[in-house]
Amino acid sequence: MKKKLIMAFAILIIGISTAFAKELRVVTFKVQQMECANCEKKVKTNIRFEKGLKELSTDLKEKTVTITYDSEKTDVKKLQEGFKKFKYEAVLVEDKVKESKK
Repeated sequence: MKKKLIMAFAILIIGISTAFAKELRVVTFKVQQMECANCEKKVKTNIRFEKGLKELSTDLKEKTVTITYDSEKTDVKKLQEGFKKFKYEAVLVEDKVKESKK
C-alpha cells in the first residue's frame, strides 16, 4: 500500500511539473534598419523590455535579431510591435520551438 501511495504521488508531481513547463520558442527577424553598432545597441536597449523575452542576440552583418521567448507571455506579433515602438521593422525569418537540453 505504501509503495502504491508513493508511486501515485510521484506521478502527480511529474504531471504537475509537465503542466507548468514553459514552451520556449526561438524567433529570428531580419531588421533592415540595423546598419551600424549604434543601431544594434538601439535594438538591444529597447527590445529587451518586451514581456516574455528570455534571450536576445544580434548579427549586425546579417541584420538579424534572434530572440528566445516564453510563448505563454508573448508571441511573434507582439515582438514585432515592440520593434515598431522605436520605428524599426522586424520581418520574420524563422520561428521554432527551442530544443531542450538533456
